[in-house]
Amino acid sequence: MFGDLGMRAVFAANVLVAGIVGFSSLFTPERATQTVFEGTASPGAAMGVTGAFWVTVALLSAAGLVWPTRMAPVLLVQLCYKALWLAFFAAPAWQAGRPVPSGIASFFAVWVVVLPFVIPWRALFGAAH
Repeated sequence: MFGDLGMRAVFAANVLVAGIVGFSSLFTPERATQTVFEGTASPGAAMGVTGAFWVTVALLSAAGLVWPTRMAPVLLVQLCYKALWLAFFAAPAWQAGRPVPSGIASFFAVWVVVLPFVIPWRALFGAAH
């Protein structure tokens, strides 16, 4: 809907946010525990995997700045994992009165609303060439 400019804007935000959060989770997990995860997580293997995933999103998003349509599957992956996290982790935790990192939840919620308008659905699922 928003074309290459919309995808590039999302990819730029990914490079910045996923890059900072991912590197923080990988290299300063104690700090990430307090800042990114707002005290709801502890340093460990899961945070390392999460950090590695977010750095990967940032790196692939850097490629998306050059080749937005080719890198659009990265946006689809983001839409899926963010929606799943909100539906199956954040929402049940909120309902049970357990803490959820509000920064992550807010960012994920915005992306789940924005990404369906940015993803080039026809390019991803249109007729084969």
